[in-house]
Amino acid sequence: MLQWLIMELVTLIGFLAGTFTTISFLPQVIKIWKTKETKSISLLMYVSFTVGVALWLCYGILLNEAPLYVVNGVTLVLTSSVLFLKIKYG
Repeated sequence: MLQWLIMELVTLIGFLAGTFTTISFLPQVIKIWKTKETKSISLLMYVSFTVGVALWLCYGILLNEAPLYVVNGVTLVLTSSVLFLKIKYG
């Protein structure tokens, strides 16, 4: 029972950590969407970060760790959106 509770707590911490880091991208996506201005955003940074998030997603899937694949799936959508808008509005 105690081991199960600890694992649930660990999973909750993983989801909370991922949620907070994921939602940190929302203001950037919203700002770019509204202003269509991406001049100050580094293309190389978003390419490398998006690739990294995709790899974390794969890692989470391979380990079958929900906190890793759920939050990185959402983060991948957000970082890919910024990357797409950067390329579009460049």
